[in-house]
Amino acid sequence: MRTTSALVIAAMVVLSGVVPVAAAAAPADGPTADAAPAAQSAPPAPATASTVQDDDSAPDDPDEDVVGWENGYWHNESLELDRSNGLNESELDAVVARSMARVEEVRDLEFEDTVPIEVISREEYREINAERFGNTTENERLHQNVKWEATMMVNETTDALSVQQSNFGSSVLGFYSPEEDRMVIVSENQTSPRLEGELTLGHELVHAIQDQQFNLSSIRANTTDGSNANNGLIEGDASYVEYRYEQRCGEEWDCLEQREGSGGGELANFGLYLVSYQPYSDGASFVQHHYQTGDWESVNAMYDATPQSTEQVIHPERYMDDEPTQVTVEDRSGDEWRVPEIEDGIDYASFGEAGMMSMFVYPAYDSTPNDYLISQREFINVEGGQVASLDPLNFSHPYTEGWDGDRLVPYVTDDSTETNETGYVWASVWDSEQDAEEFVEGYERLLDYHGAQAVDGYDGVYRVPDDEEFGDAFYVEQRGDRVVIVNAPTLDELNGVDAEAPDVSESDLDAGGSDDETTTNGSNNADGDGSNEMDSDATEEEDDSDTDGTPGFGVGAALAALLASTLLARRRT
Repeated sequence: MRTTSALVIAAMVVLSGVVPVAAAAAPADGPTADAAPAAQSAPPAPATASTVQDDDSAPDDPDEDVVGWENGYWHNESLELDRSNGLNESELDAVVARSMARVEEVRDLEFEDTVPIEVISREEYREINAERFGNTTENERLHQNVKWEATMMVNETTDALSVQQSNFGSSVLGFYSPEEDRMVIVSENQTSPRLEGELTLGHELVHAIQDQQFNLSSIRANTTDGSNANNGLIEGDASYVEYRYEQRCGEEWDCLEQREGSGGGELANFGLYLVSYQPYSDGASFVQHHYQTGDWESVNAMYDATPQSTEQVIHPERYMDDEPTQVTVEDRSGDEWRVPEIEDGIDYASFGEAGMMSMFVYPAYDSTPNDYLISQREFINVEGGQVASLDPLNFSHPYTEGWDGDRLVPYVTDDSTETNETGYVWASVWDSEQDAEEFVEGYERLLDYHGAQAVDGYDGVYRVPDDEEFGDAFYVEQRGDRVVIVNAPTLDELNGVDAEAPDVSESDLDAGGSDDETTTNGSNNADGDGSNEMDSDATEEEDDSDTDGTPGFGVGAALAALLASTLLARRRT
C-alpha cells in the first residue's frame, strides 16, 4: 500500500494478558495456565503530585540557545501545574519546552525549531488511520492477504489490511509527520483530549529532532524487513532516549506520570503487532550498543548508512559487516496464475529475520498452553524476575538466526478477488546449510502445528486439510543453503504456481492412506529431480509495497508498560 506521508509513530497497547512472561516458578518445558504472573519491569516511578512547585535552583536563562534549555526552560526545572482538568495552553507550552530541553540533554542534540503539537482523541486518530488505509487497490489488498497468510498469522478468510488498520487504531499513542512538521499526541479522553504523560511526548520530540538534524523524509524502505531495519535505528534511537529520560524521572527530574488507561484496547492480531514492535525492542539495544562502543556521534553517523536488515538490528555486531543477499525468484507459473501488479510499487515481500521469528513465535500466543514452536520463556527477556525494560523481547532463535535474505512473490488468478484463493513462492538464503536445515525444521513443525499431512512418495509435499485455518498445499525444498516454499490452494495447483514443484494431485494424498497422519517427515531431498532453482545474485534494491513502509512507521514505543499479567496469552485471531 502506498503511503502519502512519512509518519513516525509512538504507540502502546494495554498489554495485560497480551504479552506473557515466564515467571521463575514456571516449569522448564513451558508456560502453564496456573503459573504465577510475573511482575512488571519499570524504572523508578515518576513524580505523582498534581501540582509541582517552581524550582528556584535552576540557573538563569542563557544568553544564547544551548543544549538542555529551550524556550525559557531548563531540563531540570520544576513546573507549577494543575492537571485536574488537563493542562491549559500556557502549561502545555511549558511542559513541551521543558521536554524539548530534556530530550536535548539526553540526546546531546539541539532543536532548530519548535514543533507544533496537537492533542486529539482516540476516535479522531482512528479516523486519520482509516484515511491512511482507505485508498487501497484490489491488487494491494490481495498482496497483503497473500503476504500475511504466508506467515500463518492471518488466514485467507480475514482481510489483512483491516487487521493492520485495527492494530494501529488501537495501539498508537502519537505520531510525528516529517513532511508536515506536525506532532500529534493521542489521548484516551474522548470529551476533552489532554496530554496523558510526559514520556510519549519525549519520544515523539526525539523524532522531531531526528528530522531536523538528519532529514527523516530521505530514509525510505517499503518491505517489512527494510522498514523494520530503518526503524531499528529511528525508533531504537527514540526508545533508548526515552529509556534514559525515564530513568531520570523521580531521581533528577519531576515528570508528569502517565495517566492510567493509556492505549486503545484490544489488538486485532498479536502476531502482526509483534512484527511491527520488533524495532522498538531490538532497536533500543541496537542503539545502546553503538552508543556504548562509541558515543552519540557514532549513532548520528548511522543516519547516513541505516541498517540494511532486521538481522543487523537483532545482532548489532553485524551492522555494516553482514550485507543481506538480494534474492530473486524466477516466474515459472502457468497461464492461470499471475503476480498482482502494484502501481508505483513493487510486487514482492521480504520479512527478514524479525518477520520470520514472529511467524514461529505466534503459536505461543494463539494456542493451548503446551502447544507452541517457540515458548514464551524463550521469547521474553527477563532480568531479575521481571521483563527487561530496554529490550523486552528476544527475536533471535536457531530457526531464524542464520537468515541472509528472503523474497516472497504472491500469485493470484482471475477468481482470487472473489475467493481469496491465492498462492506464493517464498525463497530464502541462509548463512550455511545447517542454518537452512534449522529453518526447514521449524517450518515443518509449523506445518505440523496447523495439521499438515505429508504426501507419500513426494518429499517435501504437504497438505493442510481445508477444514483447518490454513488449508492449502505446500512444497518445501532445501538445496544447500537455500530454501524454497511453494504454496497453492490444492495439490493439483502447486505445479501451476511453480512449474518445478512436483506434479501432484489430491488423489495422491488419498492413495497414500495417511489421512490421519498429521506429521511432517522432517527432511527434504536436496538433490532430487525437479528442484526449485533460485538466484541470489545482487539485484537493484527495490522494496515491497507495504503499509508500514515509511520511516519509523511502526507500533509500540511504550512497551515499557509491558504488563504480563498471566503466562497464558489470550487467543488473538
